[in-house]
Amino acid sequence: MSRKWLLERLASPRPPDQASADAVRARADDILRPVGALARLDDVAVWVASWQRSDRPSIERPAGVIFAANHGVAAAGVSNYPVAVTAAMIEAFSARVSTVSRFAEVAGASLRVVDVGVADPSHDFRHRSAVDPDRVDIVLEAARSSVDALDTDLLIVGEMGIGNTTAAAAVSYALFGGDVHHWVGRGTGVDDDGMARKMQAVADGVRRLGREAPEAHGIDVVAQVGGLELVAMAGAIVAARERSIPVLLDGYVVTASAAALLDHSPVALSHCWAGHCSSEPGHRRVLERIGLSPLLDLDLRLGEASGAMAAVPLVKMACAGVTGVATFTEWFGS
Repeated sequence: MSRKWLLERLASPRPPDQASADAVRARADDILRPVGALARLDDVAVWVASWQRSDRPSIERPAGVIFAANHGVAAAGVSNYPVAVTAAMIEAFSARVSTVSRFAEVAGASLRVVDVGVADPSHDFRHRSAVDPDRVDIVLEAARSSVDALDTDLLIVGEMGIGNTTAAAAVSYALFGGDVHHWVGRGTGVDDDGMARKMQAVADGVRRLGREAPEAHGIDVVAQVGGLELVAMAGAIVAARERSIPVLLDGYVVTASAAALLDHSPVALSHCWAGHCSSEPGHRRVLERIGLSPLLDLDLRLGEASGAMAAVPLVKMACAGVTGVATFTEWFGS
């Protein structure tokens, strides 16, 4: 049922509020500074306004959600770390001692972790579909419920799972083609042998997909060669759109998952902005393919929503820079 829900929502996605966007754009054009002096920040404020459906956009209740799961493809030796690290990181998130936990405090954001398959990982996508159809529905429902439970005006989407940059590379390669080495990066810092194993795993998975499901696209590609948390993040993005919540995307894994939604609707990601661009070469390529420009470009490679969380204060300032600054008309009179 949940896959059906996702496809139905993407067939008729909720549009932005153009009146609010136009009102904020008009105010930005009359603000007490040279026209275009903060052009990209003004664009952010207009974007927030269009999804908050308000001509007074502001970020008061940002919320981060990290979807966590392990990957069967980790058996291919694609990471420097064992899969046990995923569970250990969930404990660190809960204890508020992780990097993103501290970032969230500074940004004034809540932070929640949703376990969608840490102890029960996805299958090894080299040999079979990573996520079975019935589990796709379960995970999508968990993601939808997680977003529906939030009281937020900005959603930050992140992930945790050993092996998931391999999954992101496989999804990207399946969606966009090209050469496999364009999509595979060093992730947790693997050496040349690790890179070779990652590229082989991605090539094997996408080759299997081409044989077994050559017509697969969108969410089915994510299920086939992605993983549980990638499916969940796709569901969370759609659930946020249904509630008209603007979304900041984190790194490569999140963006690869999001990109698959464009197979179902060309405007599926208009409520999303890229929080940052990571050091994974595939991330920049995916962003270019889907037409998203990152707010930050700091060569980060941590994941766990940290890069997007670091961009939250910038989004707050973008809104305040339009709503809290006088216009020429207000200051000097008409």
